[in-house]
Amino acid sequence: MSERSKPPFRADHVGSLLRTASLKEARKKRARGELAEDDFKVIEDREVEGVIKKQETVGLKSVTDGEYRRISWNIDFLERLDNVESYVGERKVKFSSSGPQPRQVLLRITGKLGGYRPHPMIEHFNFLKAHTKATPKMTIPSPSSLHFRYGRDAVPTSLYPDMNDFYRDLGESYRKAVHAFADAGCRYLQLDEVNLTYLCDPSLRKFITDRGEDPATLPASYATMINAAIAGIPSGMTITMHLCRGNFRSNFVASGGYEPVAEILFNAINAHGYFMEYDTERAGGFEPLRFVPKNKIVVLGLVTSKSGTLEAKDAIKRRIEQATKFVDIDQLCLSPQCGFASTEEGNVLAEDEQWAKLRMIVELAEEVWGR
Repeated sequence: MSERSKPPFRADHVGSLLRTASLKEARKKRARGELAEDDFKVIEDREVEGVIKKQETVGLKSVTDGEYRRISWNIDFLERLDNVESYVGERKVKFSSSGPQPRQVLLRITGKLGGYRPHPMIEHFNFLKAHTKATPKMTIPSPSSLHFRYGRDAVPTSLYPDMNDFYRDLGESYRKAVHAFADAGCRYLQLDEVNLTYLCDPSLRKFITDRGEDPATLPASYATMINAAIAGIPSGMTITMHLCRGNFRSNFVASGGYEPVAEILFNAINAHGYFMEYDTERAGGFEPLRFVPKNKIVVLGLVTSKSGTLEAKDAIKRRIEQATKFVDIDQLCLSPQCGFASTEEGNVLAEDEQWAKLRMIVELAEEVWGR
C-alpha cells in the first residue's frame, strides 16, 4: 500500500466548501446594489485564493475553488449550456427537513441540444489552475441532472418526441464542455451524480413511475449518456463520479443502498473512480463494492459533512477494514461523504470544524496507506 501519485488521492474531498463570511457579505451587498460588479470580483477572487491555500495547508493533494463562484452545485453549470434556461417553479424532489428548501429554480430546454457556447466555468478552472501547486479539480453536475427532477417538464415533446434523442444530444453537449475543460488543462474532472443514487430509493422510483417513466431502464440510459459525455478525453485525464443522497443545509433527499445500480455504475460507466456516500446507514452496506473492477478506485465517504462532530479515527479505520471484505484496500481512498456547501447556504457546521475534518482525513490516509 502506498500514496497514489494520481487522482483520486488517498485523502481527497468532494469539492464544495463553506463560503466565508466575507464572501457572503459581498454577495449580499452586490444583490442590494451596494457593491459594483468589478469590486465584487476582486473580493471573490481573493476569497477563492484563500480557500485554495487552506486546502494546500491541510495537506490535500487535490484542490477546488470551493465552488465559491456558484449559488448551486448544479444550476450554475446547467443553465449556461446552449439552449438551457432556468426559471422559477415548484420543486418536486423535496429534502428531508420541513424547514427551508432550496430556491425554487428549475431548468428546461428551449431548443435542440448538442451545440456548445463558451462556458464561464472554463475561466473558473483557469483561475484555479493558475493559483495552486496541487492538482486542480473541477466539479460539474452529471448530465442526468437535467432530466431526473423534471422529466418532460424540461424536455418538450415538440423538440424531442423520443427521449433517446434527448439523451444523445445532451451527451454531445456535455462532451463538448468536457473537452473544453480538457483543452484548458483540466486533468481531474468530477461528475456529481445524485440521480443514480436516488434510483436506489423506493419512493423516488415511484416518483419516476408515477410520471410515466421506467426507473428500471433509466440507469442504463444515464450510463450511455455519461459515457458519451466523457468519450475521447486525453489519456492522462481522470474522471470521477460523486454519488450522494442530497445535501442542503445538512438535510438529505434519498435513502437506500447502492445495490439496484451497482453493476451498471461500476461496470457500464467508463469513470475511473467513485466518491461514495457512506457516512450513515441510509447508504446501506459495502456489499455492492463487490462489483468494482480491479482497475477502478472507490473513495469512501465515511466522514460526514453534515455535522461538525469530529469522527473517531478508530471508528473510520474499522469501516475501511469492513469495506476491504469486498474490494482491495489498494483500490480505496477516503473523503467526506459530500461537499460542505452544495449550495451557497452551506451545511450546519463551522468553518474550523470543516477544516478539522479535512485535516483528519489527511492524517488517517497517511496512517492507513502510508506516505
